[in-house]
Amino acid sequence: MKFLRYGPPGAEKPGLLDAEGGLRDLSAHVQDLAGTTLSPESLGALAALDTANLPLVAGSPRIGPCVGGVGKFLAIGLNYADHAAEAGMDLPQEPIVFSKATSCIVGPNDDVEIPRGSKATDWEVELGFVIGKTAKYVTEAEALEHVAGYCVINDVSERDFQIRRSGQWIKGKSADTFGPIGPWLVTPDEVGNPQDLALWLSVNGARRQDGSTRTMHFTVAQIIAHLSQFMSLHPGDVIATGTPPGVGMGMKPPVYLKPGDVMELGVAGLGVQRQAVRAAE
Repeated sequence: MKFLRYGPPGAEKPGLLDAEGGLRDLSAHVQDLAGTTLSPESLGALAALDTANLPLVAGSPRIGPCVGGVGKFLAIGLNYADHAAEAGMDLPQEPIVFSKATSCIVGPNDDVEIPRGSKATDWEVELGFVIGKTAKYVTEAEALEHVAGYCVINDVSERDFQIRRSGQWIKGKSADTFGPIGPWLVTPDEVGNPQDLALWLSVNGARRQDGSTRTMHFTVAQIIAHLSQFMSLHPGDVIATGTPPGVGMGMKPPVYLKPGDVMELGVAGLGVQRQAVRAAE
């Protein structure tokens, strides 16, 4: 199933995409796609509904982040062998983990702001996943049982803030609008193997990133097992798994986003995002 949230920021309603591409409202069945609603049992009950009897949403409403009430927004750095080579860095022995502030989360087609003082705002298409049931000290073999679904994430990054401004990467990863998520939360049964998905990103129509999750250094299962040794992962937590080569920082000379640019990006089977870039007010 492809679940989604639609409506104005802060007032999104739960919905799903039917087989014909229509948007169906789930408000009569769940308040939001958040927390315990993301459990396997709850999503299974929603998937069993007769889609044809759900209200069809008219028009073209804004699509919001595909999950609400996010508790933790975690990400993995240097997780693609070809991206690490592009950056001139060795692959890590253990996953590099950093946080993005949840206040950066926006919908898949909302504008992206270049923050004040930015010198190097960059793009990163990533496979994301959302936790559906609590994961604590889980094994790699058990890990994927804890995934509610997969989604597209643009891990927008300010490289000067991230690398040269001292402290943790979170400073360069958390500006408002730096976390577009969605459009859909796609359930694992529909995704199949998360380690065999193509992903891509274009800026102003020019293809910048082309990759595959086959080249991920640490798999989704390995990431969950690793993180769960250090913290409990709860329903609604979002994890971004790293980006393939083609980021602006890796170009020679580097190329970064500027107001007026348009990013388009997607992951096979998980939908497409489109963001216009503007300066922060």
